[in-house]
Amino acid sequence: MKKPSKTLLIIFILVVFVASAFAYEQYMRSQSSVVVLATTTSTYDSGLLDYLMPTFESRYGINVHIISVGTGQAIETAKRGDADFVLVHSKKLELEFVNSTYGIHRVGVMYNDFILIGPTTDPAEINGSTNATEAFKRIASEGAEGDAMFVSRADKSGTNMLELSIWSKLGMAPSNTTQSWYLEAGAGMGAVLRMANEKGAYTLTDRATWLSFKTQLTNLAVLVQADKILLNPYALILVNPEKYPQRNYRGALPLAKFLISQEGQNLIANFAKEGETLFTPIARNFEKARSLGFPDQEQEVTWYDAQP
Repeated sequence: MKKPSKTLLIIFILVVFVASAFAYEQYMRSQSSVVVLATTTSTYDSGLLDYLMPTFESRYGINVHIISVGTGQAIETAKRGDADFVLVHSKKLELEFVNSTYGIHRVGVMYNDFILIGPTTDPAEINGSTNATEAFKRIASEGAEGDAMFVSRADKSGTNMLELSIWSKLGMAPSNTTQSWYLEAGAGMGAVLRMANEKGAYTLTDRATWLSFKTQLTNLAVLVQADKILLNPYALILVNPEKYPQRNYRGALPLAKFLISQEGQNLIANFAKEGETLFTPIARNFEKARSLGFPDQEQEVTWYDAQP
């Protein structure tokens, strides 16, 4: 049998090399067209992301894969290198994420507020109060008497972190191992709302998720709101590309820019349910952003705007 000539062998090797290079380039392009966003259950369950993402995806040709968990879990996901950026709401955890160099360019996007909801019978008699700390104190007091229950997310979410900080102000650290009235769900907001409705219990929730679920929660009502400590700002933070060069920083950046752009902010402002606006944009309202814990807001927005 005749052996192939050296010329044919070289041509074959070149064809294989070119095909491999083309396949690799196509793979890399497909990878760069997917962005992984780790975010809170509230931005997902409220329908906000389903409302925003189609506009971005159709314009930029980038698909957004959403991981919807509590803030603590979202940040841990990013720390493991499994997300490109986070959209979360817990200042303490956000600053730890940035200060540890896992995240960069923290910027305020929007805010809504937390509300304390509970059974329509309201055994703790907190309805109409604007003092969340005092309301928690009354729930604990009635709980100790066997007349009230509280369901905690207990999942290191932004909601859970705020709840724990309020108990801490009262010198308390309730646990279901020591307080029978305190239930630790270890679950997302939707599951906790359903549990509270079933058990006739109090819980802390963000308003957006409440509005999305309230028609199913016939045993519950909004009882405490409008306390300043219940304001709930959301931050966007990119994963540090120097720490995780394999992540899609080039895809995450245009999505971040879109969310804080005037167009993105207008879309957020127009997102409503039951005739009620769910989130208030703050990216371009530097004074409001500063008051909600973003002292470098103007500098960060300027940085994002300058990126190509």
